[in-house]
Amino acid sequence: MAVTYELGSRTAYVTLDSPENRNALSSVLVEELTAGLTAAAENDHVRTIVLGHTGGTFCAGADLREAGASPELRTRQMLDLMRLIIDTPKPVIARIDGHVRAGGMGLVAACDVAIAGPESSFALTEARLGLAASVISVAVLPRLTSRAASRYFLTGETFDSATAEAIGLITVADVVPAAAVADFMIMFSKCSPQGLAESKMLTTAAIRREIDERGRAVAEQSARLFASDEAREGMMSFLEKRPPSWVVEK
Repeated sequence: MAVTYELGSRTAYVTLDSPENRNALSSVLVEELTAGLTAAAENDHVRTIVLGHTGGTFCAGADLREAGASPELRTRQMLDLMRLIIDTPKPVIARIDGHVRAGGMGLVAACDVAIAGPESSFALTEARLGLAASVISVAVLPRLTSRAASRYFLTGETFDSATAEAIGLITVADVVPAAAVADFMIMFSKCSPQGLAESKMLTTAAIRREIDERGRAVAEQSARLFASDEAREGMMSFLEKRPPSWVVEK
């Protein structure tokens, strides 16, 4: 199992549980995550969904061990996964106390509330691999300030949870993320299911619009980049733990 699913009192806990590959978005993990989120959305007793993780990484992005898989399938899976989180009529809280990279940033951005602990770090690393944050941009860009988007999309640098809160990627940076998550669960428990669903339709409208209007274009861009020579070099350098050929050593 790459994802676990547990029911609490009015809460469904969907947990990325593949720490051996840093919860990378393998085909198995995407399939099981989709199933867990769907089950939670369809359960009338569930008021809140908590998306968490085991290990020191929330999600490392695409599973580069599956680099030979169809780029078209990979991009469609990511778009569908973000759309599922956004369309779920219940609040989805990301509980993060680890590293978030690349495609993992799309999951965080798609969630309604994101809480990150002191061990968290974030990076859009695609440009360093000969890629671009194409598909996840439809969820990430509406969350970030324009200047922050330019900086972190282009540099690939790592930033902490305090910065993630300041630029709008997450809701709260907290030294005890579990306590902050519990506070939101209490607040959501005071709201009606209809009120939550209809309010979420309003707050996710911009991301839904991005997916509808730019989804095909960013999917095509992503597939083209994954098939490129530079991306192959970038991914191989990552797997071989060496600098890619374009890095200028000083």
